[in-house]
Formats: sequence, structure tokens, C-alpha cells
Amino acid sequence: MEQSKKGRTHFTTRKPKETSQRAERVDYSTSRSFGEERPRTDGNRTGTSRSGASRTGGNRTGTSRSGASRTGTGSSRIGGPRSDRPAYGEKKAYGPKKSSYGPKKTYGPKRSGAAEGMNAMLRRKPQVDGRNYSDNDNVPTEIKEVVRLNKYIANSGVCSRREADTMILSGVVTVNGEVVTELGTKVNVLKDDVRFNGQRLHGEEKVYIVMNKPKGYVTTAGDPHAEKTVMDLLKGCPTRVFSVGRLDKNTTGVLMFTNDGEMAERLTHPSYNKKKIYQVILDHPLTEEDKAKILQGIELGDGVIAADELEFIDDKDHRQLGIEIHSGKNRIVRRIFESLGYDVRALDRVYFAGLTKKGLKKGDWRYLTEGEVNILKMGAYV
Repeated sequence: MEQSKKGRTHFTTRKPKETSQRAERVDYSTSRSFGEERPRTDGNRTGTSRSGASRTGGNRTGTSRSGASRTGTGSSRIGGPRSDRPAYGEKKAYGPKKSSYGPKKTYGPKRSGAAEGMNAMLRRKPQVDGRNYSDNDNVPTEIKEVVRLNKYIANSGVCSRREADTMILSGVVTVNGEVVTELGTKVNVLKDDVRFNGQRLHGEEKVYIVMNKPKGYVTTAGDPHAEKTVMDLLKGCPTRVFSVGRLDKNTTGVLMFTNDGEMAERLTHPSYNKKKIYQVILDHPLTEEDKAKILQGIELGDGVIAADELEFIDDKDHRQLGIEIHSGKNRIVRRIFESLGYDVRALDRVYFAGLTKKGLKKGDWRYLTEGEVNILKMGAYV
């Protein structure tokens, strides 16, 4: 370092000394593929560790990164294997791994034993099934052109037959321009001109409906004390209809509606013996003795009544039964069991004259197809 006249300090750099040894140039023109094994001689290798100490193949001697010397064979170190490492036994051999499993099992909706028993009872009965008879099926049915005047008025939706008789006697009904006051008069539904208070009447189109009645609804439409009636569920039906038979407030199941009085009479009159099947749940199991009594016939206040069939629908629970009767007496099923000291906890009508509630949720209803109606008119199912 030299100092100039003005006192400034100048720094000089020294040239590095040329080394006598130059690093050997590596030839990268030829590449070695991965996986190619390096050439070896006898398994011993020599080299230098990062610290510069030489090392030799299988028996290697050198220093670690910290500078300590190490000597060993292969992977073992001075002093042999580590004493603190646990010794494990032989590896357990397991069987061959399961590569594929069978198709996954699918489970359908869970059904109770009572439901299966009830279905088995229903399968023995003929059923009105719209899938087997379409609307285009031409099943021969009797067509009446001549009917009683009161029936024609009732079918027109004006009133009931009894009320129609009163209207006829009062002189407000005319047939082809003439006042008719005689009961039992018959008219031709295709040709005659029937009028009420001057307004011409037309026979309504016949409507047939099946409903799955829910609990808590009364069947009588004219009950002023009823909070809910089945007619409240038929608000989507524009035609005036009435129920075919009745179910009490706490009974659920199949209930039919129509404006066809003749059809209703065929399905409800005792002389036609239309079958009804109920699913019953009692407060305690039914004994074999009482079951035999019901099948043989028991005495009630209005006569002797016997069940056509009576079955335990659940082998593990004899409180649940399926009963088939043809009587249309009021509350007949409840009265049968109550007369023997049983309380009916639940009552569901699952079959009525060939109709079932299949496909209908509680409170739902549907129109019967033409094919189903023709089957009912023929009286094919009892």
C-alpha cells in the first residue's frame, strides 16, 4: 500500500499465483443411462470422504464429517450391532390378499313380519288391477237407456233420490214440456228433455275414485261437529261424489267414492257379499280359543257374526291379525273383538271388493280406469 502526496491511500491488488496443477476436464460427451451399474472389481471400493480421508470398499476406513475415525465392515459399526435396537422375530406370513369381492349386496325396503303376512293374505284374493286392463279394453257392460226419473235427477247432481221425489211431488220437474208429479216415472236418458225449474238437466259423467283414508277424518260429509271430513281431501275433484260405505274416524285404508248410485248399491248391499279385509292391532295377544270363537260365530246385539278368515300375520306377535268379513254392519270389526274383551288399537282396511290402496299414500286418491270400472260393474270380484 502506497501513500500519495495528498495523503490519499491507494490499494493495490495482487495477482493470484498460477497453480501448477489444473483440474482434470471431464468428458460429458458420453452419458451413462440410469440403472447402469458402475464397474466394480472385487467389491472393494476406494475413494475419499468429504473430509478428504481415503476409504476402501467392503472394509472402509476414514473419518466422519465430525473428523472422528470410523472402521467397519459393510453396514456394521465398531462394537457390533446396537444394543438398544429391539430384536424382532420373523415376519409373519399372511395368506394371499383377497383381490376381488363379489357384487355388493343390495337391500330392499325393510318390511316387518306383519306386512309380509298381510301381503301373503292379499295375494290369495283377486284384485282389480288397472295394469291388466287398459282404458281401451272393451268389456261388455249393460247400458240402461231408461231409468227412473228420481235417479236421473240425482245423477245430474241436483240432489239425492229422496230429495228428487219431493221435487217431483211439488211439481217443479217437467219431462218433454209436461209437468210430472207421479213417482216411479221413467225417462229415456238419450231422448227425453228433463227440466228442473225450467233448467234442463244432463246426466253427469260417472266418476269412480279410490282413496287411502287417513286417521282422524270422518266419512259422513254432513256432520256439523266434524273438524275434518274425507271430502276435504277431494277438493281437486270437480264432480259431486259420495263415499261407498263408511269408515269410522279412527279407521284407515281403502275407501271408494262415486256418483253412480247403482254401482254403490252393488258394492254395499249385503246380498252381494262383497269381501273386506282388515289389518288389526289389539292391545294384547289373541288366544287360540277366542280365535276359534270368531271363526265359528259370536252373538252380538244385532245377530250372530262370523269371520270368513282370521289369521295371525306375525308369528312373533299375536296382537296383529288379518280378518276377512263380508258384513257391512256399522263398526263390525271393532265390536267383534270388544265383545271378547279386546281393545282395537289400530284398524286398517286393506281390501274392498277387489280394490286395494296399492301405490297410494295416506290421504291420496286416484280415478279408476275404464278397465277397472268395467270389472267392478261385471261383479267379477266378491
